[in-house]
Amino acid sequence: MAEGIEQQLRTKVRRLGAWQVAGDLPASFRYAAQGLIYGFASQRNFRIHVVMGAVVFALGLWLQLPTPQLAVLVLTVAAVLVLELLNTATEAVVDLAIGRRFHPLARIAKDCAAAAVLVAALSSIVIAALLLLPPLLARLSG
Repeated sequence: MAEGIEQQLRTKVRRLGAWQVAGDLPASFRYAAQGLIYGFASQRNFRIHVVMGAVVFALGLWLQLPTPQLAVLVLTVAAVLVLELLNTATEAVVDLAIGRRFHPLARIAKDCAAAAVLVAALSSIVIAALLLLPPLLARLSG
């Protein structure tokens, strides 16, 4: 029992020297908000995805899509935004690890993270088209 507590104390001591752990729930939310702010301020594609997501959701509301279809749009946009943030984090970690040197594995990590965002973005376009085009065409023709 005492050995487990001692191990926990050693772990906490090691963490304090290398990085800060959120001490409370508000701090966790602050760190997450800082990540969102950084993503929005520094990543052009993140801003594009946010604006396009807002446009698609507004169009869904205007077309009075049923709630389940709106939920699919929200989840789709959220998936793209999450992947864009993970892509940004991957790029930062790779840059931190290798610095200004070129390494083929670093390129693979960055390219694959970017490809994940691309696949999600292309899929979201297809999903938006499937959900929005039929009611949009019906409203425009009627």
